[in-house]
This record gives sequence, structure tokens and C-alpha cells, in this order.
Amino acid sequence: MSFSNYSTPTPTPPPDNDAGRPPRQVLEEVLYEVKRVIVGQDAMLERLLVALLARGHVLLEGVPGLAKTLTVRTLADVMGGTFRRIQFTPDLVPADLVGTRIYRPDSGRFDTELGPVFGNFLLADEINRAPAKVQSALLEVMQEQQVTIGTESYAVPHPFLVLATQNPIESEGTYPLPEAQIDRFLFKVLVDYPTLGEEASVVGRSLRPPENVAVRLSMPDLERFQRAAREIFVDREVVAYAVQLVDGTRHPERYGLSDLSELIQYGSSPRGAIGMVQAGQALALLRGRRHVLVDDIRDLAPDVLRHRLVLSYDALSDGVSADDILDHLLGALSAGTAAPAASAEHDVA
Repeated sequence: MSFSNYSTPTPTPPPDNDAGRPPRQVLEEVLYEVKRVIVGQDAMLERLLVALLARGHVLLEGVPGLAKTLTVRTLADVMGGTFRRIQFTPDLVPADLVGTRIYRPDSGRFDTELGPVFGNFLLADEINRAPAKVQSALLEVMQEQQVTIGTESYAVPHPFLVLATQNPIESEGTYPLPEAQIDRFLFKVLVDYPTLGEEASVVGRSLRPPENVAVRLSMPDLERFQRAAREIFVDREVVAYAVQLVDGTRHPERYGLSDLSELIQYGSSPRGAIGMVQAGQALALLRGRRHVLVDDIRDLAPDVLRHRLVLSYDALSDGVSADDILDHLLGALSAGTAAPAASAEHDVA
């Protein structure tokens, strides 16, 4: 059973200790608890759980009102971790995120005040509404899990995950994320409108008091599951396929896709291949397997790669999206596709 075809289990009381329980069973209970508040959005919920297990950050993109913020807050409540929310606005400065040094006249010295990034779950709401200098303040903490203030470095709590939201339909008062920061997100998940039935359920739930969710997973157990995900077996064929997909975004002509060459200005960085493989391990763990399938990589590829492609002017002027290019690439590349001159087998040895 995949999480995208999730059926609601019978509720159970939160266990005192998850040690020894299968990760899939515990995470199904986590998902059940979240779905007491969130209607639908199964694909988004699965990707969030995969990102949690893979220690990756997530960029959620969708129009207002699709429960992006509510989903992140609810997930943090069910996980039992500390939750911090920053509303990004044009007047923010980097110190509003990471903290600063403050002079204390009574003691005659400087004290460090840590900012709101120091929590397990950081919700960067409407991240594209802050200027580049504020967005770049997250670069160090997203990659190195620490913040440098003055001459001192301060580690953030573990696990640490940034879940950012942005609205794709507004351009006034927004600042596109720099490529260096976009590349640090494991996934870019597109959040779509609910179905008619789901929307009816949303309206019905709005007429009742909000649900109180219970903690279903502690932070130590989440870290244990993260370590278990890294132990999932990955075959050389799976690694080679992920590498070829990334190489296909840089040199599509090598795979008989010359028509894509004029549409892609820059392909994915190596983080794309790393992200697909590590997310594949987490997805396999969620689905109760001890090995990663090529189908896992194909399933995850759009969410891992769509934000790592820089499209050319020709693509933008013709209305070609990154998803269109990836659909074409995935349709042409299958497991075992011959690698170009420098063999993929040599590259992944």
C-alpha cells in the first residue's frame, strides 16, 4: 500500500515508546492524525513525510487557501517538535531570522539573542515576499544546520527542517528565490485545488470546532527512522538511473533529445541525483521495503528536479514548463538506458 492511496486506519492511542515498531506502522498513525485536520492533499503529505525521513527541506507552491500553512503546523504538532513560523515581508532584515548581538548597558557587554530559526520545524511563510538579503540568511542554516552571529556559530536543534511556502500567482512585492537557495530544497511540491468531495468536507469541518491532535512520534524516534532510511539498500542500477536523469537535464542531446537542448539553459546540480536517491530510500521505508526501486526514482523525479532547471527564454516564451521537460525526459529515459561516452558505471563506482 502506498501512502498516496491511503485508507484511514482505526485510531489507536499514542504509544509510550515506538522502539521496535515498524516505521511504516508508526508513520501511518502520524498520517492518520494529520488527516483529522487536513482533508485530501495525499501527495503533499507523502512528500512531507519523505522529506522528514530524508532530512530534506520542502518548498510548497500553491495559491492561497490550500492549507499549506495549516499542514505544516499540524505536522509539527503531531511530531512533538518545536515549531517556529516566520511571515516573510519586504521589511524584514536577516537579524529577524537568525538573531543578533545586543549591547547591554547594565553589564557593558554584548549578548547574543538567537532568532526564530532555532526550532525543529521552521515555517517560512511566503518566502518570496522578502528581499534577497533576507532569503540568503537561510543559506547557512539550511545547509550546515548552524547560524553564525559575529564570530560564534550556534547549532540549531536536530532534526531541523525548513518548510517554505510561496504563492505563484502574484508578482508585485515578491522577490524570486536565488538559485543557490532553491537548490537547497529537496522538493518543490505543487499544491493543487481539492476535489469537489474534498472541498465539501473542508467546508463541513469549518463549521465545527478545530480538532486537537495528539503527538504520535517523538523527535528521538524520528531521528531513529531517519537513520533507518539511510540503511535502505540502493542498487547500482538505481543510482545510475538517477545520475542519467540529472545528466539528461544538462545534455539531453546525448540521449536523443536534441529538441530539449534549446529549452534548458542550466540543468540540475549533483544535489538532484543525491536528493532522488536519498528520497527514494525514505519512500521505500514508508512503503515497507528494504530496497529502492527504479519506480521510486521516477515517482520522485519531478518534485526533486523541477526547481533545479533553469529554462531558456525560448521555453519561457513558448509557455514550456519544467514539468513538461521532465515528462519528456522521463518518457525517453528508462532504467538501463545506455550512458554517453563516459559510462555511468564508472561514475558511480
